[in-house]
Amino acid sequence: MVEGVRPKPGQRIVYVDGGFDLFSSGHIEFLRQVVKAEEALGRQAGWYAPSATQERCAAEDDSDYGPAYVVAGVHDDEVINYWKGVNYPIMNIFERGLCVLQCRYVNSVIFSAPFIPSKAFLKGLAFGTPDAVYHGPTAFMPFKHDPYVAAREMGIYRDIGNHSFQNVNAGEIVQRILQSRQLYEERQKKKGKKAVSEHAVCLRERMEEEAAALEKE
Repeated sequence: MVEGVRPKPGQRIVYVDGGFDLFSSGHIEFLRQVVKAEEALGRQAGWYAPSATQERCAAEDDSDYGPAYVVAGVHDDEVINYWKGVNYPIMNIFERGLCVLQCRYVNSVIFSAPFIPSKAFLKGLAFGTPDAVYHGPTAFMPFKHDPYVAAREMGIYRDIGNHSFQNVNAGEIVQRILQSRQLYEERQKKKGKKAVSEHAVCLRERMEEEAAALEKE
């Protein structure tokens, strides 16, 4: 586990997990929505009331903080490879984990997090059992079973609904790269054919000029 700033008094512990391969706008938007959902819950619970804000600032040297502490679990390379195929992940676990850790919506990262977070795993987290486990829309791999059964049974599972960047993931990015490469290769082929054609025209004109000069002689 890689910790940033430790949880502050009153913060809810929130757990999310994923592969986070080619960390992108899809991942960032999901994490932003998680924090946004927790802020809404905090608002309902009076987190942003002037008296509560003053109390936190007094205890933290005039520095306030949000109502949620987000812990992100990053899956092993082998786990992602099993679910997505031999070409994935594109980035190894350390590269993916560091990308997640630098995100402003994440406070801690757990490397080699299990694909199925069991009750034992969730209850054994360093900062205690999470108050919520969030998962967003997943389109790239069909689930044959629900990895979040334990979280549902514990009553802490939360869904993040559809959002504008939900289709931006490693698979989508790779497809875009391959399509761009194909378009590039097609353009180069056309350029090559044009160059060959222009060379042939120049060569023919030169031969005609040389033939005309010989006739005059």
